[in-house]
Amino acid sequence: MKIGIFGGSFNPPHKMHKKIALDLIKKHYLDKVIFVPTGSKYKYKNNLLSDKVRLEMLKLMCIDNKDLDVSDYELKDHIVYTYDTLDYFKNKYKDDEIFFICGTDNFSYVDKWERGIYVLSNNKFLVIKRNTFDITPLLKKYKDYKDNIIVADIEENEISSTKIREMIYNNKRAEDYLDESVYSYIRENNLYRR
Repeated sequence: MKIGIFGGSFNPPHKMHKKIALDLIKKHYLDKVIFVPTGSKYKYKNNLLSDKVRLEMLKLMCIDNKDLDVSDYELKDHIVYTYDTLDYFKNKYKDDEIFFICGTDNFSYVDKWERGIYVLSNNKFLVIKRNTFDITPLLKKYKDYKDNIIVADIEENEISSTKIREMIYNNKRAEDYLDESVYSYIRENNLYRR
C-alpha cells in the first residue's frame, strides 16, 4: 500500500487539504492519506489553536472517508521534527511505501529543515505545485535526490487557513471553504472570533 503523510498546522483544516488528499488517491499516487497536525510546541507557528481542537476538526473532516486518517503522533510536549515523524511511520508500516506530501513553498527550503538532507535522502516526496510557482529551479537544486521526488499532477487552489481565519474573525462567510462539520464545530466553539 502507498501511504501519504500530510503534515501541517491545519488551523483550521479546509476543503483544499481534503481535496489534495482525495485527488492523490484518485490519481493513484496513494492508497491512503494520514493527516498529521503539527504540535503546538513547534516554534515557527503562532496563533495555533490547541492540539486537541485541531485534532478534533481533522477527525470531523475525515470521518466519512475510509481512505483518510488522522494521527496525533506530533502532538507531544516537545517539538517533533519531520525526520522523526517519517521514521516513525516507516517503522509502523514496514510493508508499505511511505510518501511525504509537501507543497512547493515548504519543499523549497527542505534542506534547511532539521536533518533536512537526511529527510531528502531517505524519503519519498509527493510535491504539490502551487499554480503560480515554477518548480524547475527546485528540481535542479535537489537533482541529487530526484529519484525521491514526484511532482504530483493535481490542481491546487489558493485557499489558505490564514485567509479563512481572517474571514471568520471579520464575520465574513467562510463556510464555502470548510467541511460542514468543521464549520459547525468552529461556530459552536466560537473559534477564531474576536
